[in-house]
Amino acid sequence: MPRVPRRPVPPLDRPALERLALRYVERFATTRGRLSDYLRRKIRERGWEGDPVDPQALAERMAELGYIDDRAYGEAKATAMARRGLGARRVAGALHQAGIKGEDAEAIAPGIEERALGAAIAFARRRRIGPFAEMPPDRLLREKQIGAMLRGGHAPALARRIANMAPGDDPGELED
Repeated sequence: MPRVPRRPVPPLDRPALERLALRYVERFATTRGRLSDYLRRKIRERGWEGDPVDPQALAERMAELGYIDDRAYGEAKATAMARRGLGARRVAGALHQAGIKGEDAEAIAPGIEERALGAAIAFARRRRIGPFAEMPPDRLLREKQIGAMLRGGHAPALARRIANMAPGDDPGELED
């Protein structure tokens, strides 16, 4: 059966780009940075027809209209990552990559630090490290566990303290 050639997609213009932006914020929780990156990619893929447009300005307008809230997105993302057991460095990196900077990042940072211990304990519980292990690890396994916690974004000192705990110890002792 012969293939039917695809009809070429017409280049974007201002109204089409605005429709794309509105559809994107309707479907996904996003940030200004991610929306502007998406719009730039669409312009690159489909081409542009008409007067030049600034995707960043369109993203700012969507934020002014209340369709995008970088701080709320960042807080939700940070909370979800902490529940999964990811540490402060991983959370900060994810927020930076999402385009959350400046005042919004500074406002979210204290909450990330508050949840650091709880996230480390959740990570250790999921991976059966330290007090959640079935039996004490040998030196090599303990170093691997510490490495896993470091890759998870946890502070080296905290990772070492958790990994050095004996199975069955109370993780509440770490709150001192």
